[in-house]
Amino acid sequence: MLKKIAWLGTAFAVGLATATSAQAAVSAAEAGKLKTTLMPVGGEKAGNAEGTIPAWTGGITKSPFPNYKPGDHHPDPFVSDKHLFVITSKNMNQYADKLSEGQKALFRTYPDTYKMFVYPSRRTAALPQRLYDNTFKCATTATVRDWGIDGCIGGTPFPIPSGSNSEQALQILWNHITRYRGEYVVRKASEVSVQRNGSFSLVTSQQEVSFRNYHKQYKSLAELDNVLFYYLSFTTAPARLAGGAVLVHETLDQRKQQRQAWGYNAGQRRVRQAPNLSYDTPIAASDGLRTADDTDMYNGAPDKYEWKLIGKKEIYIPYNNYKVDHNSITYKQLLQPGHPHPGYLRYELHRVWIVEGTLAAGERHIYSKRRFYLDEDSWNIAIADQYDGRGDLWRVSMAYLKNFYEMPLTWSALDVFHDLQARRYHVQQLDNEEDKIVDFSQPVPSDEYFTPAALRRRGTR
Repeated sequence: MLKKIAWLGTAFAVGLATATSAQAAVSAAEAGKLKTTLMPVGGEKAGNAEGTIPAWTGGITKSPFPNYKPGDHHPDPFVSDKHLFVITSKNMNQYADKLSEGQKALFRTYPDTYKMFVYPSRRTAALPQRLYDNTFKCATTATVRDWGIDGCIGGTPFPIPSGSNSEQALQILWNHITRYRGEYVVRKASEVSVQRNGSFSLVTSQQEVSFRNYHKQYKSLAELDNVLFYYLSFTTAPARLAGGAVLVHETLDQRKQQRQAWGYNAGQRRVRQAPNLSYDTPIAASDGLRTADDTDMYNGAPDKYEWKLIGKKEIYIPYNNYKVDHNSITYKQLLQPGHPHPGYLRYELHRVWIVEGTLAAGERHIYSKRRFYLDEDSWNIAIADQYDGRGDLWRVSMAYLKNFYEMPLTWSALDVFHDLQARRYHVQQLDNEEDKIVDFSQPVPSDEYFTPAALRRRGTR
């Protein structure tokens, strides 16, 4: 059951295997930039010199639609936007300096069908004010320490990366893994593996997540008792899998205590503790197209890799993707052979942080190298390029970001994992055909709700 975990990344402790402590807090003067030239979470407020990336002016802070209700499919604020141009295999060289290597590979792999519709860049990212206030405090107190972080709760820990190159790389990864996704989230969604001929079979589940590091009652990481979030999922379809469930306690310091997980078997009506799922363990529900640490673009202990910060660059990334999960589009329309239908996907030019991990000497993993492209405005990994043991580009993952303006926060509407060699792909978070999508409005359950005993009671009802 554990291998059916969908749509969420797991928290991980960031630090080199040999590290003991990496000071990362910046001075009060440096943190002051978060109230002047930088966004409250660290991105540059200014646009670019060409005017193709606008200045950030606050993003979308509430629903533009008065009749919107929590859990509804999001109406598109930019439905009247027209694309500026279309990148294809024939003209990709013209835009090569603003594409990831993975995107270029997708054009080469599917030269007749893969396209990127590029729209005006809209810097919609926004968070609640309390997150900005907490982030300002974290800038001068947060540190990467051994297999965890210290000195920050309820905000972005490292809005201004500092220290050595490798320290900055790890801080940026921490910003991704601890980014704000609400306090408690309920979602019914499906995942599929799309075969070469376009065929697919849905696995549907209801997922509930309690992000404890953003619960308002906690004032320090110590109060979390080393549990960053709780994850609970019940499979609802197909019938042969219905009733199965998984519960995860995601620990903050995984050296101190590993991730705890339990699976409920509906046929046996039993709850059993599951082994820790990590690194390159293949995910069964993905038909082997996604590893455990691919989920959420990246998660897990980073000790197998040597990390470095490549820098910041302008790249066409998935952004403001309201169309891709709208209920006017069916799964059959969206999921075509090779890749999702390009006409439903939106790309924009944004600045990204580029972080690269190279497999350390003596370590084993199916990926010899991984390169991540993180949106500077939200710290979401938007694109991940993964390389095989021979050093060849193998897999490309993309998170189709949008602003969940009812909160507000920026998160993925859809995650897609491409295997360039197998010419198949895996998709998470499909909810177009559901009555409701992500609902952040439900009351936060108590910790007892996320215990193995509660899992057993729910499963036997």
